[in-house]
Amino acid sequence: MNSVTLQVPINKSVRDQATLRVEKMGFSSLQEIIRLFINKIAVGEVNLKFEEAIQLSPKAIKRYDKMIDEIESGKAKLTTFTNVSDLMKHLNEN
Repeated sequence: MNSVTLQVPINKSVRDQATLRVEKMGFSSLQEIIRLFINKIAVGEVNLKFEEAIQLSPKAIKRYDKMIDEIESGKAKLTTFTNVSDLMKHLNEN
């Protein structure tokens, strides 16, 4: 195999966060997912589109923060489902 080493400067905290995420995704290392990504780009399987990030209004941020707090504190009533049939039944009843 004819291989080369690619060195990319990156912020250490970004690298560490990315490493944790890819390990949770089941990859053995950050290098493994980067290799996979570069190979997919090389064969044309990846189309990147960069769009401007949508920013929430301060009012929306406050609303969603309140919702998250209610969920985390247990104040919000949540219903969970183990399969799609039960979810659809619940949706059709309401």
